[in-house]
Amino acid sequence: MTEPTKVSGSIKAVTFYEVIKGVGAVVTALALWAWHNNVPLLIQSANNAWVQHFGTLFSTQVEALTRVAQQASENWALFTLFIFGYASLRFIEAYGLWTDKTWAYWFSVLGYGVFIPAEIYYLIARPFDWFKLVVLLLNVLVVVVVYKHMRRKGLI
Repeated sequence: MTEPTKVSGSIKAVTFYEVIKGVGAVVTALALWAWHNNVPLLIQSANNAWVQHFGTLFSTQVEALTRVAQQASENWALFTLFIFGYASLRFIEAYGLWTDKTWAYWFSVLGYGVFIPAEIYYLIARPFDWFKLVVLLLNVLVVVVVYKHMRRKGLI
């Protein structure tokens, strides 16, 4: 019997981040599946509550989420399938990182790294957005953490 490989704390943090994203996606897909007929009413109620409590804070993200939610309600089966696929990828990546699989490190670095140029572009080309900045910084952090771990393991 082989001894289990110890995974560093930083890789465990990336794994936890992946699991959180996967669980969030599953909850979203289940909600869309269960309430797809009520999405327009739910969107309106959520928007009204948001504006009442937070005003224009994150208004760009709220508008974008509203558009996506409206499209999702019209094509709910396709969106639900897409969201479950996304969640599956997050869970597979989390499993691979947790079990110290080489493919998972490459998947993580490439999967996050490919979006960084686009995130920088949108941060510069469009009005400043704190949410986009946080997403960019989290993605850069994941790439750096996983890349450093790959170097220590001799994978790069």
